[in-house]
Amino acid sequence: MRCDIFEGDWLLSPCDCLVVGIHDGPNSSSEFAMLNAATGGLLGPLVESEDVSTKPLKITQILAPRGLPTKLLVLVGLGPRESVHPSVYFRAAAAALKAVASKKRSVVRITGFQGSPLQLRGAVAGSVVGCVGQDLFRKEKSMYQPDAIQWHSVDAETVQAGQSIGEAINLTRRLVNLPPNYIYPESLAAEAVEIAKNLPMSVEVWDRPRLEQEKCGSLLGVARGSVHDPRLVILSYNGGNAGEKPTALVGKGVTFDSGGYSLKPTDGMLTMKCDMAGAATVLGIMAAASQLKIKRNLIGIIGLVENMISGDAFRLGDVLTARSGKTIEIHNTDAEGRLVLADCLNVALQYNPARIVDFATLTGACVVGLGTEISGLMTNNEEWQNEIRNVADACGEYTWPLPMHSFFTEQIAGKVADIKNVGEGRYGGAITAAKFLEEFVEKCPWTHIDIAGPAFLDTAKPWCDAGGTGTLVRTFVELLQSQAKAGSLA
Repeated sequence: MRCDIFEGDWLLSPCDCLVVGIHDGPNSSSEFAMLNAATGGLLGPLVESEDVSTKPLKITQILAPRGLPTKLLVLVGLGPRESVHPSVYFRAAAAALKAVASKKRSVVRITGFQGSPLQLRGAVAGSVVGCVGQDLFRKEKSMYQPDAIQWHSVDAETVQAGQSIGEAINLTRRLVNLPPNYIYPESLAAEAVEIAKNLPMSVEVWDRPRLEQEKCGSLLGVARGSVHDPRLVILSYNGGNAGEKPTALVGKGVTFDSGGYSLKPTDGMLTMKCDMAGAATVLGIMAAASQLKIKRNLIGIIGLVENMISGDAFRLGDVLTARSGKTIEIHNTDAEGRLVLADCLNVALQYNPARIVDFATLTGACVVGLGTEISGLMTNNEEWQNEIRNVADACGEYTWPLPMHSFFTEQIAGKVADIKNVGEGRYGGAITAAKFLEEFVEKCPWTHIDIAGPAFLDTAKPWCDAGGTGTLVRTFVELLQSQAKAGSLA
């Protein structure tokens, strides 16, 4: 699929499907006025009577509309022009393409989206995301990408950037949607190597002997129960100035999580192929940043393990020694992601980063507290956290900060070892998990993002099929781009 600009007569040039974004009011845009005139005044009364809705994301499909050389006209609501929510353009374009993706189409043309460059990049990205589903292994597909998406009244640079962002989101989604017999530590590391081949990005893979040499005892402890050996992948992209400290992106990559001896129930285990969404998010961000040649230096680190049960699996009561030298009592083998991240964060420090962010489907507690659409933010540096949150807000991706008071640290104090891998009881579990991670970042500005809620959809949304979502890929590509334009923050 390709995204192009269209500079001809958008109304009278033939296409398989014409998508028009409409704001409130029958004469809300010149595009709608032209469309209404071309159809002999058909649409204006339908909008006034609310038979055609302008509410955000509402879709109206009109087959073979009179006066137009298209097989299908799709009107997608954008709501009031003066107060467009940041999420609307991405989701509206995605919803429109999802609505027409039930069959193969050659050319889909889109017009009526008029906003800031950020909004328009989001719309283009949304159009790329909306028509791709989770039907990776279905003989009869449920969704089809068109051969081409043509954008009218959007410049080429915006379309190119939006397509790159959309493809990065889809990369993350595809990796999350692949089943665990296809994606395991070695195969996901191979995917990373393949992704880096055609991009200005280098990759290094640590296998089990190297992990043992590096004394990554925390990560290796989690991996003991699986027949699949662990991997740690280091991606490097140097788009910034020589000597500029990099931003480190760290991702949890538990390719399947049974819970270990703290075994999950069937319902809780069924979607645990998504427990590597943090790693997939880092890969998506790195791919987009390098493809767009963003002028920042980046290090991406993903720890890849499978958390399984065997005669050698780690047990409750075991003590692991992390790469940093800190010792960890195991009180719950289903609190394994933080053990993987502990060694990854320590590896990140050796690159002397200006800042670190980690992405992880870390806790059910965060989903209980914030729901399924909001990622939790926890930090040792409010300036870095606020920068992330501000860009996420502008992109329409939902985040919310959780407190990191010092008394939460007391809950992870160990009696046999330095720390234990869970807090006291059920309460504040997302925060005590973050306080555990904080033990491994020293003084470096760091923000932990718990994406357990929004990283995976159990049921489809109007703008996205069920499965992986690629949450926060767009936010971080936009954040890195804005940092690059503002100059080095190192």
